[in-house]
Amino acid sequence: MPVPYEYSHAADHFYEFLLEARDTAELGSTHQAYTMTQGILQAFRRRLDFKGAILFASVLPVGLRALFVADWDTDEPKRQFEDRADMTKEVQALRAAHNFAPDTAIRDVAYALRRHVDETVFDSILARLPEGAVDFWQP
Repeated sequence: MPVPYEYSHAADHFYEFLLEARDTAELGSTHQAYTMTQGILQAFRRRLDFKGAILFASVLPVGLRALFVADWDTDEPKRQFEDRADMTKEVQALRAAHNFAPDTAIRDVAYALRRHVDETVFDSILARLPEGAVDFWQP
């Protein structure tokens, strides 16, 4: 069996996502978009139990799935969904000296992400996660 398309083109798809996130957030580089996206995925992950996190990861493209689970401290206490502004500050705290995530970062990444997933499946997974998950990913 050949390597599935999703895996054989993972780097290209990941870079396309970073370009879209960069442009949506009006950032200067894909490096900035990477840090912004990493912060958002980590903030979201902190609000899920293990089962919910794996379920969410299953609908992400390969590159984003890897970023979502990278550097995961599974002993970190689960957090509650909060006001988007508070969660954005959490996102902006990742490598704060080199983080250019705007105050619209969560919305911007949500917009870009939705263009790279099957939205019907994505929304059905979000509906199975804790209250606040659906709102988190609204562009």
